[in-house]
Amino acid sequence: MNTLLIALIGALRSHRWLRLLGCAFILSSMGNGLTQVVVFGQLLRWQASPLTLTLAYMLATLPGFIGSVWGEHLSRKISPLKILILCEVLGMLALICPLYGLLRHSIPALLAVQSAEALLSGMSYPALTLLLKRGLSDNELPAATAMETLIFASQVLLGTGLGVVLFDVLSPLTLLAIDALSFCASAGLLAGSAAVFHVVTSPVDTLSPDHPRLRWRNCSALQRRSLLLLPALAAVGSPAMALLPAVAQQIRPEETTALALPLLFIRSLGQLCGPLLMNADKLQRYGASNVRLLLCLVLFLGGYFLLPLLSASPVAALGLIFGAHLASNVVFALGTFGVLRHFSAEQVATASAMAWRGQVMIAAVATGCAGLLAESIGATCALYSISLVSLVCVAILLWRYRA
Repeated sequence: MNTLLIALIGALRSHRWLRLLGCAFILSSMGNGLTQVVVFGQLLRWQASPLTLTLAYMLATLPGFIGSVWGEHLSRKISPLKILILCEVLGMLALICPLYGLLRHSIPALLAVQSAEALLSGMSYPALTLLLKRGLSDNELPAATAMETLIFASQVLLGTGLGVVLFDVLSPLTLLAIDALSFCASAGLLAGSAAVFHVVTSPVDTLSPDHPRLRWRNCSALQRRSLLLLPALAAVGSPAMALLPAVAQQIRPEETTALALPLLFIRSLGQLCGPLLMNADKLQRYGASNVRLLLCLVLFLGGYFLLPLLSASPVAALGLIFGAHLASNVVFALGTFGVLRHFSAEQVATASAMAWRGQVMIAAVATGCAGLLAESIGATCALYSISLVSLVCVAILLWRYRA
């Protein structure tokens, strides 16, 4: 079977720039993951409230709305690789915030770095999508989907994995120093990728400012469905993921950090493994199947809903979250593939920015409601309430734009 992993390996063998890009983003994602370990670890040590923990998650996504607007605009003027290098440099500078927070015991400063990372992620996403669309042929688009999955999963897979191991061994300041080195190395690798990159799909280096803007009303039903998959996943997944540290705090109050950080790690392991095992030749058919998409979302929620019932067994809890994200990131992979597949090189940066903004806004609303409910009825009850309502809304949406 031609899985996404096999497709990615084939593309990596053919394109040196893609190998350098992949290494750069793995290092950068590792640094972002380390930052999250420092932030959430310190918040848990300082016994932050469930609302604060949920706010930390929301701030890690909401500023991406503005970032995606900037990224879309910049993609029309300069090379996407230059945008990515700029994001790495700014990401390193943003580490001043957690440094100040640790030295001054400032929770707002710790939350500020979450906002900065979200802003830069929003800037880089349209540029990354445009770069993959230009540098790979249509037959290699499954490899681009796998690359995006690898990049975004490695943030917690490597960063949180390393952070969980080192959090009680090294000081938070040392972890931030490792984080800064990862950003520097990533910027260097991206510069090397820019030196050997060659365009495959588009004959031009930048998007023309005069090219007609992509608008929702001009999209076909298939294009609209592709744009809606990532926001749909955010509606169902964001409340559960945002409440995960608070749920861990509620079910294991004496061992919160020991449970929450491994759960964050295993979550990303599932995010990585699920999509890479998919059949690359059947992505379009999978994306058109409402039954498959809803089944994945139901399996995701099932894992989170059963988590409080198995709090006495950490191994079982880890297995549930791993399985949940095996399922959820199949939807993520299908959403990213749909954008790459159904939009031209001139449209793909705008399309990916639209999908990102929709994802961010839905995630912010769902997460905000979940955080407010968690303060009044508890994290577990808030998880059940918001997620079920979101699942029903997504089912209606998929039926409305069924293929």
